[in-house]
Amino acid sequence: MAMRNKNIPNHIGIIMDGNGRWATRQSLPRNVGHKEGINAVDRTIKAALKLNIKILTFFAFSTENWKRSSEEINGIFKLVREFIKGKKDEYKSLGVKFISIGDITKFPEDLQHELDRIKFETKGNNSLIVNLALNYGGRADIVYAVNKLIDSGIKKVSEEDILNNLYTSGLPDPDFIIRTSGEMRISNFMLYQMAYSELAFPKVLWPDFNERHLKKAIKVFSKRNRRFGGIT
Repeated sequence: MAMRNKNIPNHIGIIMDGNGRWATRQSLPRNVGHKEGINAVDRTIKAALKLNIKILTFFAFSTENWKRSSEEINGIFKLVREFIKGKKDEYKSLGVKFISIGDITKFPEDLQHELDRIKFETKGNNSLIVNLALNYGGRADIVYAVNKLIDSGIKKVSEEDILNNLYTSGLPDPDFIIRTSGEMRISNFMLYQMAYSELAFPKVLWPDFNERHLKKAIKVFSKRNRRFGGIT
């Protein structure tokens, strides 16, 4: 049953932090933590459907994540590929629409194919938009928008011009950003779009995140007084 609260965020961005620490604490390889993190993504998507959230953006692979070992990176790619192939039909039946932001041309061709396929096959769905931020960074997003504007020949740029040329063009800005694991930083995520987003930093590690944690975070959000620079 959906939460009956008018202050439920329309668009939630999630910085999924803590997979590695979760694995380390249990003396397991880091990619086991990433696998459990994929399970948390599945739980969160299904919880968002119940709660009537309309957009979830998951920070899945950042422009900085290329600094990690090739073993870990390839493991993440494998997990994303398996997640998409294994869950595609279920999400289609649930009305979930998949999109992505970031430069996925740097990914293996078979992974690009799976991403393109799930986006195509779910494009008519409207229960929930799941936006995967892949090879994404907030600074790179702004550079991407600026270069598009330069290529268009524009001479004077407005805020609206920037917004309309970001990877997130067509999406509303996130109302609420959740970063798990208790770390209190943004880590180059949606820098332009989160100008007035509410922020929360629950201490739970991402692999342990579930519907209860999401509800608790939304309850915190619902008590915030969002003034957007004005006076209530």
